[in-house]
Amino acid sequence: MITVKNLTKTYRVSRRNAGLLAAVKALGKRETETITALDNISFTVKSGEIVGYIGPNGAGKSSTVKILSGILTPDSGAVTVNGRVPWKQRKKHVSEIGVVFGQRTQLWWDVPVIDSFELLKDIYKTDDAVYRRNLTLLTERLDLSQLLRTPTRQLSLGQRMRCEIAASLLHDPKILFLDEPTIGLDAVSKIAIRNFIKELNREKGTTVILTTHDMQDIEALCERILLIGNGRILMDGTFEDVKSIKPDYKSLDELAFHLYKKYGITGGEAE
Repeated sequence: MITVKNLTKTYRVSRRNAGLLAAVKALGKRETETITALDNISFTVKSGEIVGYIGPNGAGKSSTVKILSGILTPDSGAVTVNGRVPWKQRKKHVSEIGVVFGQRTQLWWDVPVIDSFELLKDIYKTDDAVYRRNLTLLTERLDLSQLLRTPTRQLSLGQRMRCEIAASLLHDPKILFLDEPTIGLDAVSKIAIRNFIKELNREKGTTVILTTHDMQDIEALCERILLIGNGRILMDGTFEDVKSIKPDYKSLDELAFHLYKKYGITGGEAE
């Protein structure tokens, strides 16, 4: 379903010292540095898998998701998702994927959630029967009945994330990209979202790629883990493979620390 071969992505980042003089000098000559977000990475994901994509801030997780969803174009390498190149066949591609970015919203800020859903229905040209069926199902499963008439700006973070996930699934996508969907959520909201993702995968066979810093998300959901660090894929295995690195771990955070230490991972600067 997803094939990534020798994928590379770099960014140019501006640098300058603090102060007015440095700002004036930068107007004439700007200092830049090239940051490698993805360094020749390759992997495949089969239909129906739930894959945890983990690594520290700046490792390249979000850059990968943006390329797979067609938002970014890589410098080099080949990517196919459902037989399509995401950034070249975007209209057909986005009709079969759902994307949730934990720190961004696809809902309109000042209108009720249901209005955003109706707009997304028109954007994706979703069939009326499919939309109504999915709206009813998602409203029930994610407990949205009291939220649909509320403007997005008045929702709590946990309420908004439930609505974001529903919005990404109204058009029946085959693949769901979740980029830190539980960031900042309380324990109850996290459990609700995890349970829903498991049900979605079990009942519809939806392929899920999950990026997260929460190792409890990984333990609860993912059969397979891809570890990325310094722009490279360093590990591709199961959660049991991760636990074998430090069998006597006392917490999942401690386990993640030893995992990163083992592979010499440091945080990057571009995601």
